[in-house]
Amino acid sequence: MFCPKCKSILRPKEKAGKRILWCSCGHNSEPGEESPELREKIAKTAKIEVMENVETNPRVEADCAKCDNKEAFYWTRQTRGADEPETRFFKCTKCNHTWREYS
Repeated sequence: MFCPKCKSILRPKEKAGKRILWCSCGHNSEPGEESPELREKIAKTAKIEVMENVETNPRVEADCAKCDNKEAFYWTRQTRGADEPETRFFKCTKCNHTWREYS
């Protein structure tokens, strides 16, 4: 709905316990004046289950310097300037040792 005076969009507000439409130019729709009924509808959201201790990073072949394991989790982060390549991080699947590799 738009203001008949300035053609701006009308916004809802409470006035005397009723919701009316108003504009910053001073125009108010009065109760009884032709205006749409204002209702709010709140959508119900689905319940989110939290899964603990789940590794979401992919496993890759990588040599752990601490335990000589040959498998690690892998992820990347931009740790330097945007014109520099990302830093690759690894976490051993056996001993949880974490190390990084620069490109």
